[in-house]
Amino acid sequence: MSPETSATDGSALKSSVFAGSLFAAIDIGASSGRVILGRVTGSPGGKSAELETVHRFPNGVKEFDGGLRWDFDALFAEVLTGLAAAATAAAARGESIASIGIDTWAVDYGLVNDSGDLIAAPFSYRDDRSSAAVARVHQLLDPARLYATTGLQFLPFNTIYQLATEPRLDGLQALLIPDLIGFLLTGRRRTEATNASTTGLFDAVAGEWATEFLTALNLPKDLFPPLIQPGETLGTLLPEIAERTGLPQSTAVTAVGSHDTASAVAAVPAGAGSDEEKFAYISSGTWSLVGVELSHPVLTEPSRAANFTNERGVDGTIRYLRNVGGLWLLSECQRTWAGEGYRPGLDELLDAAATLPAGGPLINADHPCFIAPDNMPERIRTAVRNTGAVLPEHPAHIVRCILDSLAAGYARTIADAERLADLTADVVHIVGGGSQNRLLCQLTADATGKPVVAGPVEATALGNVLVQARAAGVLGGGLRELRAVVRASQNPVEYVPSRRAEHHITGGAL
Repeated sequence: MSPETSATDGSALKSSVFAGSLFAAIDIGASSGRVILGRVTGSPGGKSAELETVHRFPNGVKEFDGGLRWDFDALFAEVLTGLAAAATAAAARGESIASIGIDTWAVDYGLVNDSGDLIAAPFSYRDDRSSAAVARVHQLLDPARLYATTGLQFLPFNTIYQLATEPRLDGLQALLIPDLIGFLLTGRRRTEATNASTTGLFDAVAGEWATEFLTALNLPKDLFPPLIQPGETLGTLLPEIAERTGLPQSTAVTAVGSHDTASAVAAVPAGAGSDEEKFAYISSGTWSLVGVELSHPVLTEPSRAANFTNERGVDGTIRYLRNVGGLWLLSECQRTWAGEGYRPGLDELLDAAATLPAGGPLINADHPCFIAPDNMPERIRTAVRNTGAVLPEHPAHIVRCILDSLAAGYARTIADAERLADLTADVVHIVGGGSQNRLLCQLTADATGKPVVAGPVEATALGNVLVQARAAGVLGGGLRELRAVVRASQNPVEYVPSRRAEHHITGGAL
């Protein structure tokens, strides 16, 4: 196949820049996945990284076997196809792939028996089965106690609630999605720590499993495999995987920040102005993860009341953040419109939305009513009607409502994070797909009153590759040094708050 080429700044790469060992990043989101080759170039005094996408594939939930599930067999087949494409691309240059890293979304898991068989396709967090288990879990474990230990934001689809719906777990192990892929590649069962911290069964201070919660919920103590940290080696490829992909069996699989947001935050190009720079980040994609980076969790009652989460990052950092609705709303609108025969390009929609005046109606973009796939434009209009406002039916008005609402949610969340963590952010970094959305970036600068630095687009894959490169000895240092490589590898776009902006950060209601 002809590799699709991309770089951290969106420009094309020249194949000649690749020489020596390459690193393969398996980067899968809730709507698409990719296998990306990356490497670090330059001298010890100034290194940069390049990425090349060799395989892209769609991903999404399907209704089968009694719920919304992931077609994991198809997903893993695409992973193998991508690794084969990576092997072919490397061999064509006379090069080798040093290691493979895996990152995906959080929370969801597959159940594997003693023989290593996946007993059923994993449920998606968008399935509503876990909502009924919330009250039962909270009868056994007081929410305040849960938060004081795990520091985890309440979401009805957190792993702890999903597990409470399982009819039986004896003789089974739960492998989070990236860990399941790693197991099928290497035969080794481990749980990577950044993703473990999203389960609701992880001690935010100790950095270990909260085994007392497993006992309280009558879950097996060995339900999850032992923990592994980013940078540690999971194993090498199974013989059958090596044969199917064309990679050497000795190819290492290295643990990275397997929660995609952990890898994305590792690639935030912070620190350009000062080593003491305080920054907020928005990992903007299907979901928006909005927060700040800390050295210790915030486990206070006000933090719980604000529904902030304390998740592990690379190098033991804390990703203090809150989930905010994301570009899922926009992509679902596009899907609905396409089904009705209206297929405008995204740039056309954004240009039309940008001509509309500020101060339009807002919705609560992270309300649970927007989680499941359905007629998103109608749900958004209904939400606006519930506020007493009216939203015209033209798609441009709906797109502007979505982006205004996201920007307001970002501003509100950053302000809450600053208050609860007792810091002030100097700048907001937007990484991921949303960093390409110029209107969203400008609206975020206007709503927060802070400069916004947009990029890299492929932050998750870049963070994945950089952790692998450090594990292989190609890079040294901590996050400061990794982020210096990011800054040297991309051309960020800065958005300055408009003096005419109307700052409305209170958001909308339903």
